[in-house]
Amino acid sequence: MTTMPAERVDPFLTKRIAIISVALMGCLNAASAEERPIEPGVTLEEISVETVSARRGPIPAYAGGQVAQGGRLGVLGDTEARKAPFSITSYTETLIRDRQARTVNEALALDPSVRATQTSGAPFDSFSVRGFPANENTSGEVAFDGLYGIAPSFRIFTDYAERIEVLKGPSAALTGVSPNGAVGGVVNIVPKRAGEDLTRVTLDYGSAAWGGSQVDVARRWGPGREWGARVVGSLHGGATPFDHQTETTGVGAVALDYQGDRFRAWLYLLAQTDRFNAPLRPFLLRAGVPVPRAPDGHLNPTQPWEYSDIDDHGGLLRTEYDLTDQLTLFADVGGGRTGVERYFQSAPTILNLRGDTTSTPQFYALGVDRLTADGGVRARFETGFIHHAVTVQASAYTEDTDRWFSPGRGAYLSNLYAPTRGASIAPIYSAGRPRFSDSTLSGVSVADTLSALDEHVLLTLGVRRQRVEAHNYVSNVGILASSYDKSATTPLVGLVVRPWDAVSLYGNYAEGLSRGDVAPPVARNSGEILAPYVARQVEAGVKLDLGRLGATLGAFRITKPGGELGPQNRFAQTGEQRVSGLEVSLFGEVTPQVRVVGGVTLLDGVLTKTALAANLGHRPIGVPGVQASLGAEWDLPGSPGLTLEGAVLYTGRQFVDLANTQALPDWARLDLGLRYATVIGAHRTTFRAHVLNVTGANYWTGVATFGTFFQGAPRTYLLSMAVDL
Repeated sequence: MTTMPAERVDPFLTKRIAIISVALMGCLNAASAEERPIEPGVTLEEISVETVSARRGPIPAYAGGQVAQGGRLGVLGDTEARKAPFSITSYTETLIRDRQARTVNEALALDPSVRATQTSGAPFDSFSVRGFPANENTSGEVAFDGLYGIAPSFRIFTDYAERIEVLKGPSAALTGVSPNGAVGGVVNIVPKRAGEDLTRVTLDYGSAAWGGSQVDVARRWGPGREWGARVVGSLHGGATPFDHQTETTGVGAVALDYQGDRFRAWLYLLAQTDRFNAPLRPFLLRAGVPVPRAPDGHLNPTQPWEYSDIDDHGGLLRTEYDLTDQLTLFADVGGGRTGVERYFQSAPTILNLRGDTTSTPQFYALGVDRLTADGGVRARFETGFIHHAVTVQASAYTEDTDRWFSPGRGAYLSNLYAPTRGASIAPIYSAGRPRFSDSTLSGVSVADTLSALDEHVLLTLGVRRQRVEAHNYVSNVGILASSYDKSATTPLVGLVVRPWDAVSLYGNYAEGLSRGDVAPPVARNSGEILAPYVARQVEAGVKLDLGRLGATLGAFRITKPGGELGPQNRFAQTGEQRVSGLEVSLFGEVTPQVRVVGGVTLLDGVLTKTALAANLGHRPIGVPGVQASLGAEWDLPGSPGLTLEGAVLYTGRQFVDLANTQALPDWARLDLGLRYATVIGAHRTTFRAHVLNVTGANYWTGVATFGTFFQGAPRTYLLSMAVDL
């Protein structure tokens, strides 16, 4: 392999995505019926596509259009939130577009239970749910239409997302084993599908000089409009708000479906590329050093010659066949591939309060191949006055990882507050990528929702028998180092009692079986996968649905075993933490002109087992006491189509170490926006403008699993124009 050029833009791949998207859109236009003209009295609000077909579509949006009335509960399928024994929130495409959210992390900013643990200038998304980390390593923790292994592993763009759902708490009986060990909740991407005919072009721009375009086309045809297709393509690039950083991205996604009387099928294909020069990295803090003040968000200590190149491809075929009106067979198969080449240090170390840092860049080549399949039967029947909705499912997920992680050669010093430019250090390339790990997660599950009294009492019972097989290989060598083959049974019990139509009392006991944690790069046994573990949750709460305004109050306790670094810097499963929490969420319309979404989460975390007795009773790494988010929209009176937006985010203090001697201070951020929807030349047109971090606050975003943390993004400007042709 030859030395990489300084400019990391891949014009061939981005051009290929654009050509494929344009060609497919041309075919769709030719196959579609004549587009409907705009009525003279059309409303100025931009229409959101919320239905897939008259037969099968997602649960409708709630009042205000920002969240849906329910979401997917794993094998149980789509469920109304008021009838679900779990806390679930489904954010709509309307909210995603109106906030100009590019990634899943940005789209979930208003969820009080979710916090991003990285910044927008990083080459991956990572976040925590209910105080537990997710999506922080090479295995994607985000499901795609309910299945793992399809969505990209590192960053997930919103171009192809119709909904982003958050099912909170461990739920192995419903969703299967989380590939990377997340237990705080499951994030699921509901992909865009063809609903109403649509041709939308969006142009956008962001500081410092970053911009691009997106084309989104949907068509249905056939005598009963049973055939559908949706194509999304986007290209973006330029300079980001971070010093000497550039990014180039390309996304292409296709969704085809057939909706017959008894047979239904969906095919999804997606590809994306993400190229960074000088990507931001999380920091490690040297032991005994207090956390220094956060630097100006514009500053970037990564060198211009460091880079990250990530390509993702995925596909999913879903099928359903109704044997009778009460009996449905289903089968799904899909997979994905992630390819990574990058050159930087995983986590530069902060040496002192002056902000001096040291970095030793390393070349990293990674390939992850994933395959997933499931099948089963859904049945509805009655026993006396009890209604049953039963699902029996068998599933399998396989993942093979090849990796080359070069030794470091040379180091450079810099500073958080005055980054320095260093001479380029040539990487140590490899001709191949030795096998690093492989795993198979297979299981059989049965779930039954029993309902009575016109669904005013619902009892959900479920159980999954799960098997976890894994092999670990010596890093950079490919020789088998360790393996395990474990099985476990995880139960689920959920109850919903609705004394009135507007009030739902709910409770659940759930377990989450997870593949063991992966030892971090700083560990002596870096890369080793620990044995599986079981997390347990107890939750109870109340949900209110007042017609236009909804709210949820829930209390939970999650206990999770896990790995930690011991005294000899060896990573082992010697820890256990318990997080108790209280969540309050609010969504809907306060008035027809005022919409809100957000809430507050109070977290009380404690270490119940540790390698060092002195750490018992301490607060776990990265668990703040308070997380709060509130977004609001106001349609300005006297100005049709003009909407003022605002959001406030707050995160409490978080510890970086188990000894609780190093802590990130709390932080708050204010975002403001303005939206104007109108009709120009018979075409619906929407202009959007946002200022993120209006006050220019300098802050550390949050703490990831192993005590790393990012600087927050600076004040950022976003502009866009969307036109429905």
